[in-house]
Amino acid sequence: MSITEVPNTERVLHDCRDAYASTLVELAEADPRIVAVVNDSVGSSKLAAFQDRFPERLINVGIAEQDMVGVAAGLANGGKIPFVSAASCFLTARAMEQIKVDAAYSRAHVVLCGMSPGMAYGELGPTHHSIEDHAWLRTIPGLTVIVPSDPAETAQALRWAAGHDGPVFVRVSRMGVPDVNPAGYDFEPGRAVRLREGDDVTLMATGTTVIRALDAAEALAGQGISARVLSVPTLKPLDEAAVVAAARETGAIVTVEEALTVGLGGAVAETVVRHRPVPVRFVGVPDAFAPTGAVEWLLDHFGINVEGIVAAARDVLGR
Repeated sequence: MSITEVPNTERVLHDCRDAYASTLVELAEADPRIVAVVNDSVGSSKLAAFQDRFPERLINVGIAEQDMVGVAAGLANGGKIPFVSAASCFLTARAMEQIKVDAAYSRAHVVLCGMSPGMAYGELGPTHHSIEDHAWLRTIPGLTVIVPSDPAETAQALRWAAGHDGPVFVRVSRMGVPDVNPAGYDFEPGRAVRLREGDDVTLMATGTTVIRALDAAEALAGQGISARVLSVPTLKPLDEAAVVAAARETGAIVTVEEALTVGLGGAVAETVVRHRPVPVRFVGVPDAFAPTGAVEWLLDHFGINVEGIVAAARDVLGR
């Protein structure tokens, strides 16, 4: 039985922060250079076990995100491998200059972990939504941007980031997601993952929206539409070859993300325009601040659900 055939009520959902926390302990056990840098976010990052096991290797700078990234860059210059752990909305907005200059421009080996991204904070409202991070971060030269779709991919991305010689951002979801990648899957930066074959339209999704794209493809199949599903775990570098192949072989693309549509959507559109112009539709947050509300309500509000993706696919096919 494929994951798209499993009713939502029967799916086991995971908080990717659990995979983050256990993987960081595993990495620290094997490599004494691994340290964690936080902004009073031990609890929200689920790092209590790391703090208990390595109290001298957890640096809490308090609510000072700019200092947090600067301290991490200094630790990297001193031979450590810092994992910066903070709510994505505060990490990316408050410390953007430090991410740009101290991490990316300086090519520091810093792993920036944006916790509870997208609209995961729900009722806390626009100040706590991190819907701009896709768009902001993909513009920074030299910064690898990873948006995992499930716990296994999260863990693999973190292990890769620990060994990568350069700055990395990993979006770590708290919104419940099922396992979506096949058994034996190996994360490879810059590679999209084809989760479903299709010839009529391609659904390109990232992070928490991958399962919604799979469900939408199943619904489209019931309407006689064959939808390819590509999971895009690496926003930068983007798998341009997969985008061009999708444009050439299916003739239409829908992008899906829990973020402003100028993130993945913008990156795909830029690639299509340069190499293989085809109709593209975007599912995500438009040019607007996301309001206050429960997570599922917010996703439905912006059509980041099966119905919204199906409608976008039918619309793009109408072109």
